[in-house]
Amino acid sequence: MSRRNRVLVPEAKPGLDRFKIEAAREVGVTLKDDYNGDITSREAGSIGGQMVKKMIEAYENNLK
Repeated sequence: MSRRNRVLVPEAKPGLDRFKIEAAREVGVTLKDDYNGDITSREAGSIGGQMVKKMIEAYENNLK
């Protein structure tokens, strides 16, 4: 079974793409509109980490 990243709610894809680009910008990584296979694992990890950080922060704010 393939473990590809897939969007569970297809309508959310444009918003998720904007979120990823915003997170990349915040950590100093430039993403292109199409293929980004040339970024390092460290850069990809920092983008993902920033996204998780922001999601946790938003969740915590909703708990208030």
